Amino acid sequence: MTGGLEQAAPIRTALFGFGLGGRVFHAPLIRQDPQYSLDVIVTADPTRAAAAAAAYPAAAVVPSAEAALERAGSLDLAVISTPPGTHAPLARAALEAGLSVVVDKPFAHTPDAAAGLIEQAAAAGKALTVFQNRRWDGDFLTLRGILNRGELGTVTRFESRMESYKPAVSKPWKIASPAADGGGILFDLGPHLIDQALALFGPAEPVYAEISARRGDGGPDDDVFAVLRHASGVQTHLWMNSLAPQSGERFRVTGSGASWVKRGMDPQEEQLDAGLLPGEPGYGAEEPARWGLLGRDGSAVRVPTEPGRYQDFYAGLAGALLRGDAVPVDPADSLRGLEIIRLLHAGL
Repeated sequence: MTGGLEQAAPIRTALFGFGLGGRVFHAPLIRQDPQYSLDVIVTADPTRAAAAAAAYPAAAVVPSAEAALERAGSLDLAVISTPPGTHAPLARAALEAGLSVVVDKPFAHTPDAAAGLIEQAAAAGKALTVFQNRRWDGDFLTLRGILNRGELGTVTRFESRMESYKPAVSKPWKIASPAADGGGILFDLGPHLIDQALALFGPAEPVYAEISARRGDGGPDDDVFAVLRHASGVQTHLWMNSLAPQSGERFRVTGSGASWVKRGMDPQEEQLDAGLLPGEPGYGAEEPARWGLLGRDGSAVRVPTEPGRYQDFYAGLAGALLRGDAVPVDPADSLRGLEIIRLLHAGL
């Protein structure tokens, strides 16, 4: 939906959560964009609260969502970057308080909860969007350009991976949260991979899945392989694994005339974590050795990776809130991704 709000910049923002998502992604991107002010940060963790206060001295750091929502009259936007099971309740509360809302992925822990948020935002006349930041990965932007130019011919297969090696789980809630509460790697990384597949190749249905918990600690799934079949005829293979000592190709896209193969992850997360901001030299750029190969065996050439642009999400949201443009991610898109995840967990 569009924002349709008659307000002036800066967009007064409350950030709920100061873990990886809040600290590395949302807070720096909000600070970088002059159309926003970061007014409130919510975290109950004393160490994170101290870090937030030091990094953002102009923001009020409060210990609870209730304390933040008491300030709703002097706010415009709530950004929800908390554990998945809390996304829908916090988003509902923020909408009820009269705020527009950004929800981190997964949008909600069930499709019904997500659909309810969409209906609530429409009834309230507030903007609602989902932080599907991987739409602005440099490699994804590069692939979209390759497809738009028809350089692969007719695409038949799309392979996409997010793999890492993290045998120790650093966040207790990740072990304790079952799939019913949005826990597990399918809910964690699936929204990224599924959203990218749908954005590139259109509507799809899941046809096969292998969902495993390899750690043996009673936690949720940490190793997933899923197959989607698109109405366009493309078959998508998706891998998500947090116990892969060596990761496979990030993308492998097969067409009738050529393939594009890409290794390595987009560098923006690492750059933001190191303090590099959009607009600064080198932000979003990928080293040439990691550029993808386009063509056929024996004649493939490296294609420069477009610079990543996570900042475009918040620039697009400002357009929605200040000028009535469309939100940068239609929440209905993320709802469709959740419906696919539900079917995968249900055994199709």
